[in-house]
Amino acid sequence: QVQIVESGGGLVQPGGSLRLSCAGIGFTSDYYTIGWLRQAPGKAREGVSCFSSSDGSTRVADSVQGRFTISTGNAKNMIYLQMNDLKPEDTAVYYCAAFDRWGPCLINAEAYDYWGQGTQVTVSS
Repeated sequence: QVQIVESGGGLVQPGGSLRLSCAGIGFTSDYYTIGWLRQAPGKAREGVSCFSSSDGSTRVADSVQGRFTISTGNAKNMIYLQMNDLKPEDTAVYYCAAFDRWGPCLINAEAYDYWGQGTQVTVSS
């Protein structure tokens, strides 16, 4: 059974930084994609960033380009999302999600089969 384990998040002032971590446990394939998506109150879920082990591809949404960076960790199936220069509009519940099949990195929510519980990120002074 696949499990998605998230950590990080919290309260930060505008211009500050946070790092989110995500581990995928129990993948049935060596090929997987792990992504971060977020949902602000009253808004649709939005793809933020992703990494695919199939081809090493990454994607970052235009809304966070230049501020957010996705990277892999030393541990297998571990992904980090470094968030810099945070803005109040980045406030949302951030979800880590994954699918374990060959394919490129995708940031649309419909692509994902497994989801974490979400972690709150609040950017406020």
